[in-house]
Amino acid sequence: MTKPSLPDLLHAAVDAVGGTERPGQVTMAEAVAEAVDDGSHLLVQAGTGTGKSLGYLVPALAQGERVVVATATLALQRQLVERDLPRTVDALHPLLRRRPEFAMLKGRSNYLCLHRLHEGMPQDEEEGLFDQFEAAAPTSKLGQDLLRLRDWSGETENGDRDDLTPGVSDRAWAQVSVSSRECLGASRCAYGAECFAEMARERAKLAEVVVTNHALLAIDAIEGAPVLPPHEVLIVDEAHELVSRVTGVATGELTPGQVNRAVRRCAKLADEKVADQLQTAAEGFERVMELALPGRLEEVPEDLGYALMALRDAARNVIVALGSTRDKSVQDEDAVRKQAIASVETVHAVAERITLGSEYDVVWYERHDRFGASLRVAPLSVSGLLREKLFAERSVVLTSATLKLGGDFNGVGASLGLAPEGTATAEGDQPVWKGIDVGSPFDYPRQGILYVAKHLARPARDGDRADMLEELTDLIQSAGGRTLGLFSSMRAAQNAAEELRSRIPEYPILLQGEETLGELIKNFAADPRTCLFGTLSLWQGVDVPGPSCQLVVMDKIPFPRPDDPLMSARQKAVEEAGGNGFMAVAATHAALLMAQGAGRLVRASGDRGVVAVLDSRLATARYGRYLKSSLPEFWYTTDRNQVRRSLAAIDAAADDAK
Repeated sequence: MTKPSLPDLLHAAVDAVGGTERPGQVTMAEAVAEAVDDGSHLLVQAGTGTGKSLGYLVPALAQGERVVVATATLALQRQLVERDLPRTVDALHPLLRRRPEFAMLKGRSNYLCLHRLHEGMPQDEEEGLFDQFEAAAPTSKLGQDLLRLRDWSGETENGDRDDLTPGVSDRAWAQVSVSSRECLGASRCAYGAECFAEMARERAKLAEVVVTNHALLAIDAIEGAPVLPPHEVLIVDEAHELVSRVTGVATGELTPGQVNRAVRRCAKLADEKVADQLQTAAEGFERVMELALPGRLEEVPEDLGYALMALRDAARNVIVALGSTRDKSVQDEDAVRKQAIASVETVHAVAERITLGSEYDVVWYERHDRFGASLRVAPLSVSGLLREKLFAERSVVLTSATLKLGGDFNGVGASLGLAPEGTATAEGDQPVWKGIDVGSPFDYPRQGILYVAKHLARPARDGDRADMLEELTDLIQSAGGRTLGLFSSMRAAQNAAEELRSRIPEYPILLQGEETLGELIKNFAADPRTCLFGTLSLWQGVDVPGPSCQLVVMDKIPFPRPDDPLMSARQKAVEEAGGNGFMAVAATHAALLMAQGAGRLVRASGDRGVVAVLDSRLATARYGRYLKSSLPEFWYTTDRNQVRRSLAAIDAAADDAK
């Protein structure tokens, strides 16, 4: 039988999902197939509306080897598993003469733990286990959530938290789930044969396509113990998020509350002398943390160093003691012991990591009004880790609507540990890769305007921006509402919402944090006169095509804060190596966010509108050209009157189309 051609397969898949074949999608599919065939690596920028999911799924399914697809957001994981993969597999079956199996795999804590549900949760304050169902009043929110979870446990086939609708609070879920460190293991657990997490792993082992998330991909790379099944092809969607997700997984934290919980958990099982040693070390650490001031620690202060060494040594002694003593008087001793060991191991690992003082780590204090002080440690860079762990022994395809910054892929490539595109090394130790931009089906110059408010004063950090608020008010009035406001800080979003609610009460202002994100977006989409203001998650997480979002406003260029310990350390490291730290770190960070933010405007072929940047530096600063070249190719202007007329015309056209 003749092997079906890639265009035939793609055509069948596009028909099955009710889509339209795009030239960019065809180009992408061909490039993915080529990379998989020759074992190379590919970065693909595919604009909104390209249909990139099918652009990588079809060639991946056609080649017949196991594929792992890692995404950043739950929404895309669900779309792949519930819509795109079932329809694509059905469409390709007659042509491929086989039906590839697919499965979703997440971290253990995403699945309901039957042991925790039925046997209760080990408690810090008392002997034995704690029956959360008895303790939580059935009329309380927690009690209602727990009763729903117990009922759901008898209905669910996979125990996946994200399949529970409506969801439950993090507090409720924590009482019926375990981390991988707390898990007893299937062979030692009375519920091992029915374990949802184990069943998910077994399904993944049998599947040709495994859909997972960036965090699990990072755990698989960092911890050495394989979580994902062996695979020949890795596809990373929403790849612009990968570095920050991997950094998050590789970041350690110590707080006095966390250490004290570890002390309480081990007190039941450890020898009194060993437990007292950890208690004393915890008290010393807490005293140091009471005086902690926010900021980077270029060197660990002497008092903190002593406190961490005491914690490390005491924690190590407790781990040894917990491993060699048994106490049958403790109810469900294995579960209590496992939770205690997991808590103390975390304390030991972070204390030892900071004590060892690697030049490749950044250490800093944070202080929260509500949670107090914390000590954090993160890798200065994850590029070496990604180069070594991600690109070895498999073909990797990374795709997103925003990978090409400042006109090329080298900025994102460097953050992934890749040499500049086309660079060949004598040793051959650099992964071979290429980048392609398959464009977008949208006509950006005709569908959108990029307006920079060049006349506004240069924004000062935390300064009064009365002129910006005046400009924002005028723009919203010209647009008739329909505004997504993307702010560089939560304080700026709150100030703008408070001010504009009094200035223009006829336009409802929704503010991130006052409702769940899903509810805010739903209400924003439902009423064209409504505006939605918020910060980071709105820059990347809003998909509202149509007349409800015809003006996207950025209050200022979203550079990282100058006092951000990790970003400033990374910038300094680039400068010490002879590079331009500002462009490599701060400008790249801002370009990525601005590209994502600008992408909120045009989500469908009929969308029209304006992206307004209320920061004159985009028009006047030398780096402005780099940032503008990272955005969609909208028609560009600094003429405020032209923009008001355009917004009014777009508003009138939307009203006429009702």
